[in-house]
Amino acid sequence: MNELIRERLKNLPNRPGCYLMRDRRGVIIYVGKAKNLRKRVQSYFRPGAHHAPKVKSMVDTIYDFEFMTVRNEAESLLTEASLIKRYKPHFNILMRDDKRYLALRADPGQDWPRFTCCRIVRDDGARYFGPFPSAPVVRAAKDFVEKRWGIRGCEAIAPCEQDHLHCSADVIRRCSAPCLGRIAREEYRARFEEACEFLEGHRPEVLAEIEEEMRLASEKCDFEKAARLRDTLLALKEMTKAHFVRKAPHLAAEDAARGLSELAEALGLANPPHVIECIDISNLFGTDSVASLVVAVDGLPDKRLYRHYRIKTIEGADDPRSMAEVVSRRYSKESLPDLLVCDGGITQLRATRAALAELGLSPATIGLAERQEEVVFDDGRENLLLPRDSQALFVLTRLRDEAHRFAITHHRHLRERHIRESVLDEVPGIGEAKKMKLLRRFGSVRGISRATVEEIAAAAGVSLQIAAEVQRSTNCRI
Repeated sequence: MNELIRERLKNLPNRPGCYLMRDRRGVIIYVGKAKNLRKRVQSYFRPGAHHAPKVKSMVDTIYDFEFMTVRNEAESLLTEASLIKRYKPHFNILMRDDKRYLALRADPGQDWPRFTCCRIVRDDGARYFGPFPSAPVVRAAKDFVEKRWGIRGCEAIAPCEQDHLHCSADVIRRCSAPCLGRIAREEYRARFEEACEFLEGHRPEVLAEIEEEMRLASEKCDFEKAARLRDTLLALKEMTKAHFVRKAPHLAAEDAARGLSELAEALGLANPPHVIECIDISNLFGTDSVASLVVAVDGLPDKRLYRHYRIKTIEGADDPRSMAEVVSRRYSKESLPDLLVCDGGITQLRATRAALAELGLSPATIGLAERQEEVVFDDGRENLLLPRDSQALFVLTRLRDEAHRFAITHHRHLRERHIRESVLDEVPGIGEAKKMKLLRRFGSVRGISRATVEEIAAAAGVSLQIAAEVQRSTNCRI
């Protein structure tokens, strides 16, 4: 283990995320995921650790590594798959089948639209739900919406009576049987739209109905049915909740006003907070640390006031110090909100309060710990769990989710920029179009390095002189 790795290990957070192992040439050789980045990555370099031959070979090759933190374990699964497909690391042989996670697809352009499972999300005008890490969850959701709203499951483009000869779904699956003319096209379309709204998370009352049905089955000692409903309910909750970039639900002005009053009473504020600001810190590969700041006026998000910050003085994943930097930069120039919310627990809150104290400021400030949506104080008060159905909690979590969404959107932009970066960018005469031609033809920088000058010139449509420079640059990198 070299000194570079030893220093990187010190900055690993106890958070879920993904890590990228690089060799001496800077080539990504392995991508992995972790529920706890610190424990997982350190396990590779622990003295006396006994690794399988493949892992030992990989560890011996590692010269440096990078990491990125994510919201949860499910997001780390999807991020890992995305990175593996993007970089195709040599040691990720367990992903050699190149499978993708399942999504549900529905084409509203069909006369009688239906839901199908797919692994590729295309820009084809269809509506997609997912993808999701758990295939059983997707299939359970598909089965439920077909039964609940009578959506056909047959593969016929335009189902007719002939198709029904080989189908009994109208009997055993409660299909509305458009093939037999039992439902008008307008009614079927309305049912399809309701099913789509449910999958988008806009029909929570359906989940409440399933929960009530499960409770009644349990009271009647029909435990088998109750267990089936429980499994269905868990799958649907997983499917219908938004992943990774969660859309904040609509909040009416009167509900927001009631939430602010409840919040003021719960926090001991003299008046309902007119302006609330929330700060979230996110890391990309451990180096591109960013912060998002979102603002709510009278309880409702005001996107005109949102801001992004690039962390300038802190290296690695250090959320508390990053939070302190943003607070110092923000409130040395801008006016204070009536309430400042830190996404995180007591450590982030204390760092925020310390930074404010250095500026001679002391606004009402709280933390919001994500695990139990717990309001955190640092003034001796016990942490506060607001009622799950309170508008006060709704106001806070809606703003926190907006901060997450805003940060992740910015990360996507940064990731796209990282994708475009390449050793080929350093070669005069090789622009974006020629670079993509070479990568499509040879698959990677390594593939280009193995090609002849003539093959490179033919693939990119450049002179032999430029092709020779491409070969020289890629060989130096490899």
